Formats: sequence, C-alpha cells, structure tokens
Amino acid sequence: MNEEINETPSTTPNFQNELAAQLAELMPEAIADGKVDVEKLKELLDGDAADASERFGLFWPGKKRALRAAQEPTTATLRPDFENSKDWDTTKNVFIEGDNLEVLKILQKHYHAKIKMIYIDPPYNTGKDFVYPDNYKEGLDTYLEWTRQVNEEGKKLSTNADTEGRYHSNWLNMMYPRLKLARNLLTENGVIFISIDDSEASHLRKIADEVFGERNFVAQFVWNSSTGGGIRAKYVNVSHQYVLCYVRNTDRAETFWAPLSPEAVSQYKLSDAKGLYRDKDFAWKNSSTNPNQIYPIVAPDGQVIRPKPGYIYRFIEPRFMSELEAGNITFKQTKTGPFVDESGKQARWNIYVKKYLSDGKGAPTTVIPRGLVGINNEGTSEVQELFGGRVFESPKNVRLLEYLIEIGTDKTSTVLDFFAGSSSTAHAVMALNARDGGDRRFIQVQLPEPTDSKSEARRKGFADIASVSRSRIDLAGQDLLSERASLLHDLAGALDVGFRAYSLTDTSFTKWKQSSDVDLNQLEQHMLDLRDSSSADDASADDLLSEILLKQGYSLTEQITPVDVAGLNLRSVGDGIVLAYLDEHGKPTLEQLRSVVDEDPQRLIILEDAFQGDDQLKTNLAQLCKSKGIELWTA
Repeated sequence: MNEEINETPSTTPNFQNELAAQLAELMPEAIADGKVDVEKLKELLDGDAADASERFGLFWPGKKRALRAAQEPTTATLRPDFENSKDWDTTKNVFIEGDNLEVLKILQKHYHAKIKMIYIDPPYNTGKDFVYPDNYKEGLDTYLEWTRQVNEEGKKLSTNADTEGRYHSNWLNMMYPRLKLARNLLTENGVIFISIDDSEASHLRKIADEVFGERNFVAQFVWNSSTGGGIRAKYVNVSHQYVLCYVRNTDRAETFWAPLSPEAVSQYKLSDAKGLYRDKDFAWKNSSTNPNQIYPIVAPDGQVIRPKPGYIYRFIEPRFMSELEAGNITFKQTKTGPFVDESGKQARWNIYVKKYLSDGKGAPTTVIPRGLVGINNEGTSEVQELFGGRVFESPKNVRLLEYLIEIGTDKTSTVLDFFAGSSSTAHAVMALNARDGGDRRFIQVQLPEPTDSKSEARRKGFADIASVSRSRIDLAGQDLLSERASLLHDLAGALDVGFRAYSLTDTSFTKWKQSSDVDLNQLEQHMLDLRDSSSADDASADDLLSEILLKQGYSLTEQITPVDVAGLNLRSVGDGIVLAYLDEHGKPTLEQLRSVVDEDPQRLIILEDAFQGDDQLKTNLAQLCKSKGIELWTA
C-alpha cells in the first residue's frame, strides 16, 4: 500500500542528506554505517585533500553555525496574501514578505536551477543598518517571534554597531548561508550581481569566491554612484560603489552584452544601407602564429597583400570571404598600415571590418557608464515621484538595474532579489519589459522591517518596508502602463505589472509543527491535539494547497481554480493536471472518489484526515488511482 501512496514531505530538502547520498553514489566506500567516513574520504582523495592546518580561505567566528543554518530544513511555508496581491489570476510575478533565509529554503524545491539572474543590494554593514533576526537553532521561530514583537510593541531590528566585538563576523554570518542557498537556485548559465561598498567588499569577495567558485568570478564593476559633492570628508569623498558579478558555471555562461554608452555610440559615424557602423582593423597585433589567420588577400587593384610579421587576421579565410561577399569588408588606400606586398614592402592598402551599431550593444566594461545608469540620488527621485514623498532611504535607481538585467537575462528569464528594499528590481524588470517587449518575471523577498515612527513612510501609512515595497510595484506598474502606452501598443502581449503576494509563516499542518526536543508533557498534549485535526484551524483550503504544492515542487504561480466533481469541492491545478481535495471535515464516498479519478488527473492530492480513519476507503482509492496511472498524494 505504501508504495502506491506518496506522502507530502513535511520540510524543505535536507541538503546534508542529499549531499551524503551523492557522495555514497560516487564513493560508496566512504560511507560506513550510514555515516561519512572522513578519514576514508581523505584516503580516497589522497593528494587532492588539503592540510587542515594550512587551508586557504576566509574564517570567522560562527562560520560553521552559519553553514548549518543554510543546511537545516524548515517546516515553514508561504501563505497566499490575496488582499495585498495584484492580478493574482494572471500574473507570473511574486512578492514574498518574510525572512529571506527561510524563504530561500522554501524556494529550493521548485526553483532549484531555474533562476537566470539574482540581484541583491544587501545591508552594507556601515554600523547603522540591519541585523536580520537569525537564531541558528530556531530559525523560523525566531522570525515569527520577532514579527509578533514588532507588531505588538513596535520593536525594530537591532543595528550592527562597529563597537560590537564581532562586527564583521555578524555580517558574514548573515550573508554566508543566504549566498549558499542562492547559488542552488541559479540556472547553469545563471548570473548573480551583488551591490556593495568598501565596508565589506573585500570580505564579500572572499566568501563569494568560496560559495560560487573563484573560477566563476566575472568582474567587480565600479559604479560612479555620486558626484562626490556634499560635506567634505576628512580624507577622500567616496563617489563609487561596487557590483560583484559571478556566474554559476563559466563553461555554460553566455557572452555578456550590454548597452553601449553615449560615448561609445558616438564612434559609429559611418553608415550604409544596413545602418551605422565603424571601421575595425582586420589585421591586429598578436603573438599567435596560427597559419589559418595568415593568408594572401587580393586588393581592389590586384595587389596581393599579407599581414606584417607580428600581425594576424581576425578571421580565418572562409569567414573573410563570407564577410567580403556580404559587403562587410572595406579596402582603403594608405601609406602606412599592417600589410605588406609579396616582396615584403609596405602595401598600398589597409583592410577594415564594418562593425555595425545594430542593437547598440557590446561587451560591458568594468566601469559602468554613468551616462547609461545615472547616479544614486536618481533612485531617490524615482521613489519620491511615485509616492509624493521620501518613503525609502537610498533605493537603487532603475536605470542601473535595467542595465544589469540586460546583461544577465534573456526576455523570458526569472529575476530574484531577496533583499528587495523598495523593489527597485521589480520596477526595473517591468520597465525593461515595457521597453523591449520582454516577458521577464520577478521574485521579490523583503523582511517586514518596521518603518521609523517619525518617518515620512509611517506618516503615509506604511507600517513596514514590505508594504512600501508592494506599493512601489503597484505604482510603478501604473506609471509604466500610462506613460508608455504608445510603446506598449506596438509590442506583442500585455505588460505584466501584477504580483502574487505571499507571507512567510509556520506550516499549516499541526502534525508537522512539533520539534523533536520537547518534553514528554508537551508531546502528549501535541498527540491529543492531532486527534482532532492535522491542519491549523485558521488555515484555508488555499493555504493548505499552497503549502502542499510548494513541498511537492510546484511553482508559486500555478493556475488554480475551484471545481466541483460529484458534489466534492476540489482545487484544479494547471487545467486539471492536479486535483486536490482539502476538506478534512467532509468524508467523501467511494463513488465520489471514483468520479474524481475519472477526471484523469496526473496527480490527486487528498488530506489524510479526509478519510477519517477509514483505511478501506483509502486502500480502494489507491487501487483506483493505480489502475488509471494517477499519482496519489496525501498530506
């Protein structure tokens, strides 16, 4: 019977178990009595194993606990928040309110290797911002306790003052597990951009090298984020920030293309029927002596020319002939240049390749062009214009994020930002889609950090940053729809400016809530509670289904509709691919369940309590599903 009924997992994946299973597959001799034999592993790896006393890397107090925090499974779930959503039934965008460490764990099941780009602008650890409410033993409980406190007592997050004994360690302990979990979500050709300033740039680079692999480092971009004006600093006015860039796998990553700066565009001064172009030397200095890139070329007057010693051509001969036939090669007479005739004397000709402006893109430079992305106070102005006031401090500007998204995505990519702030990233995704007709999607995660009681945000009715963030997406979407209506009219498909809102909460299933380290009296009471119900009293059918789907590996944007089958109220997922019966108080009859099975879903989900202890009914349903090739899942 058990093999015919699948049980929904109660927690997110256990990464330690999965890693051990992979190791057992690769090196079965390294597993002894169900545990990893570290000494045997060292013996098998031999010369590849590092000497523990002379290891290279960044070490700090709490690192091991931080790693365990990333590996520890959670029973947490995401509860649908219909009231704070926009276009729930049609949108593919997601906004999640909650602690991003727990949320990243929840996203692992479905979104593993599905996120094309991650952008984060984490707290810079200046002594005035954050700390996230991490407690490495309790995780979700700490977050829920904290949210109750701020709701009831108005408490804010503590800051990480530079007088703290573990000032840098606290910041690293916050970032490390989040980056570990984030890496799992990236596609094989995915990319992550991380904004940072000098406060923690060096440390971030080291832990990112460890998490993503030093070989997958791409660049440390420099953004001239301000004019350097204002109050004079004692030593130097800092006018820049950094954006660290890593790819998931350099062997799979795609070539980066970025919009050209106005200065670069101005170099394209020539034109033909194909558009603007500039001449690029066909022969260039190179120490290579590849014979395929050195061959005779006949000039327009019949002179046979070759590259000078120390020069090679950009293309091999077949490619050159193809470009010549396409009209992309030009010959110009000159008295100098990198060509000689057959006798070795200076040739009368130079050869150029036409480089067209085409879509106005080229290789990005490590210094991000200010003319394309603006400066930091532009982001502040954008928020002020949307809200009619300064409701958020130092938001990233949309042009910078559009620039990075153009580099890191294609038109159907999913973009994740788990330090969403005011949701500048969501704004940028929608703005870029409006501009190029893309269908990119965003996932935003933001802690409900309370706004200051004296702030303009509070005066405008925003109790926390998450509510500011959701409102920003809504207002930006309205603005894009109205101001760019003429552009949108010419693009295929509607612009998605909606989002499904979710909030982080404990599991809706009572039987999954209890930890293993309770005393006997608590456990006895818990077992008594379970006799009445396996789901929380305040959990709706949508809450239960959302959690079940997440833990079974479905996305946060599945199409779900209520349906009636033989008098049973069910939920249909993905046009009937999944049917779910979630009423624990209404025991279905075998004939009703037979009608449900006749709908021929790929998967049928039913609450365990719906059987109300009738094992015969459960067995009969399992046989019905087996006969139709339907997966039966309980929760």
